[in-house]
Amino acid sequence: MRRVMILALLGSLACAGRALAADPQYTTIKMEIDVAKPAAAVWARVGGYCDISKWLDTDCVIKSGDGGIGTVRVLGGGRVTEILVGKTDLSYGYTQPVREGQFYNLYHGFVEAKPVTAQTSKLLYTLMYDISDKADAAARQADVAQRRARFEGALKNMKKLAEAP
Repeated sequence: MRRVMILALLGSLACAGRALAADPQYTTIKMEIDVAKPAAAVWARVGGYCDISKWLDTDCVIKSGDGGIGTVRVLGGGRVTEILVGKTDLSYGYTQPVREGQFYNLYHGFVEAKPVTAQTSKLLYTLMYDISDKADAAARQADVAQRRARFEGALKNMKKLAEAP
């Protein structure tokens, strides 16, 4: 019995080691695009918590909440869950929760429409997450490049939607 308990404990520790990084390597990807519309008008078009379905080519369902902090959205047919952790009139931030049996990368995203002039603005999108689960520098660079390309594409889509008549 004691041997079974020890093996169970060692097995759970091994699983926990895969889920959490002993030496995290946090990376930040900052992106922005100029928009020829006022920030409030931009945010009205693209700033809803499920507006992501308009500019990132994914479905979005509000699973719980009223649109305020703590609201949970589900993307990609249930493959991705995101929780609203911060919100202002022209921005929001979200995180992805721990998923059992998977590496936890502490993923956070932040989206903002920032006024530049009375008639123009910038859309800012920032991602922050742990890339220490990647095998080597090449894999880390590839992951960052893939995410940057995807979200820069999203910013271009947001700009088109915001500037449309």
